[in-house]
Amino acid sequence: MKVFVTGGAGYVGSHCVKLLCEKGHDVTVFDSLVAGHKQAVHPDAAFVQGDLADRDLIRRTLSQGFDAVMHFAAFLIVPESVSDPLKYYENNVSNTVGLLRVMKDEAVRKLIFSSTCAVYGEVAEVPVRETLPLQPISPYGRTKLMMEWALQDSAAAWGLASTALRYFNASGAAADGSIGEDHDPEIHLIPILLQVALGQRESIKVFGTDYDTPDGTCVRDYIHVDDLAAAHLLALEALPDSGKATAYNVGTGRGNSVREVLDAARRVTGHPIPAQETDRRPGDPPALYADPTAIRAAMGWQPKYTEIETVVETAWRWHQAHPNGYGG
Repeated sequence: MKVFVTGGAGYVGSHCVKLLCEKGHDVTVFDSLVAGHKQAVHPDAAFVQGDLADRDLIRRTLSQGFDAVMHFAAFLIVPESVSDPLKYYENNVSNTVGLLRVMKDEAVRKLIFSSTCAVYGEVAEVPVRETLPLQPISPYGRTKLMMEWALQDSAAAWGLASTALRYFNASGAAADGSIGEDHDPEIHLIPILLQVALGQRESIKVFGTDYDTPDGTCVRDYIHVDDLAAAHLLALEALPDSGKATAYNVGTGRGNSVREVLDAARRVTGHPIPAQETDRRPGDPPALYADPTAIRAAMGWQPKYTEIETVVETAWRWHQAHPNGYGG
């Protein structure tokens, strides 16, 4: 297939591009490089640098003829979405609607959409099933849910076939060590732990130790980025020719606490990784992990990385070889 990948130089997007290229698909990456890295783009993929707001450039590119789009080009920092919501509505909603408009005009009728477990908000039960109410509490989560609604309406109105994949905590790095996670600022637990092990931070903060969880710290579902990429490929292959919008959770089906991830990082790196216990952060649920039954039943997807220590090992391999990320 000929696939147009927005945000394909970012963390999850680059891993999906890598898998698509390895499977023989014809891939064009479209990325502004505001948060992505050109070095992360697979050498077999074509690259177009551009902003999602540049509808004319997207139109010129899609007019070359594509079978499908994978859309990753969104802002994703929850606290920033609270402090600057219009930035998120402009890019994650307005610009994505613009992308859909061009897809409609250019008769591209297949889309894989990068969504998030944030569409559920504060869940009353775990594991999280797709049947739970969608009640996002952050502007980021609301922008993703709005686009899921737009995909449903587009399926009915003009035959778009789409699948929204609701990620939990994307983690790890490519198994071959070629690409990994490089954010500025870094917001995810595992790379922050590894930055401590590399001497780039003095310690890690543990936000809350009195939750109603086995060890008192928050529990999350750490899904390996290669497993996420596999889910995207299966979802692409399973798309009908037109007229259906589906959404699936993508997670391991189990949770690991902050303490468990911290202990795994200490074992993998051999570093003590000092931890400072501090107050809870507002809005952090005690536990959040997926029920992936639906995607397993629909596509036969099965995560390969089910142990947190193995996930951390792949990330550590990347960070040791790239202590300054793609910058060196």
